[in-house]
Amino acid sequence: MKTYAQLQLAGLFLFMLSIGRFPLMAQKIATNVNIVFIGNSITHGATLSDPGSQAPPVMAAAWMEKQSGIGKVTISNQGVSGATSVDFLPSTATYYTKVAAAARKFMADETATMVFSIILGTNDSATQGPNGSPVSPEDYRKNLEAIATKLLTDYPRCKVIFHYPTWYSPNTYNSSIYLQAGLDRLQTYFPEIDALVNSYKKTYPGQVTVGDKQAFSYFKKHFQTDLQAEEGWQGVFYLHPNKQGAAALGEFWGKAIYKAVR
Repeated sequence: MKTYAQLQLAGLFLFMLSIGRFPLMAQKIATNVNIVFIGNSITHGATLSDPGSQAPPVMAAAWMEKQSGIGKVTISNQGVSGATSVDFLPSTATYYTKVAAAARKFMADETATMVFSIILGTNDSATQGPNGSPVSPEDYRKNLEAIATKLLTDYPRCKVIFHYPTWYSPNTYNSSIYLQAGLDRLQTYFPEIDALVNSYKKTYPGQVTVGDKQAFSYFKKHFQTDLQAEEGWQGVFYLHPNKQGAAALGEFWGKAIYKAVR
């Protein structure tokens, strides 16, 4: 017959064993994530041979699914070539209607985290061409706020992530005029994103965050290897990621989304 001390020791051993199992059990609980990507041609995957498998949103999802605590990542790529923040305004009932339609399909899975990944600004910054351009920093912020507030109202448990727009060469001039003035304007949008996100901290705590800030500097440094060389009215310019650049951008976005979700 076991003594009282032996029974106590056995009970303590079982208790410690059960505690040791809890972290393993926690690791098995994975979060499924549904992401609607809102953006322009860069998000869409313009110039890539197969955007369906190479575009940055696809790369972001692939990176995220390899991370701890993440289950299935399902995406809807709502990147539209030439789009500005004006085009995605809910009041215009144009591109936002497609965003809403994509989100409604995801609503069926109540166990998954709903994320809206937004990167707009490249076309807003143009001197001439895209709808509404050039968009002032103040109007850019107002447009993003209108989009975010509508999303938060329609999908109360969602997360909204704003990424900084990416770099383009100062001679960029295709069907639209960007050039140095556009690149300078683009960078005035960064503090507007920061201020907008900060304004939501009390009303929607933890739901609106600043996403990637690194891609701008990355492409400025690696444009010859990671951006597509394109013929323009002022020579060869660099704007859209190539296959390697799309993978890099996808990872930048994936890391930012992962941080917001976890």
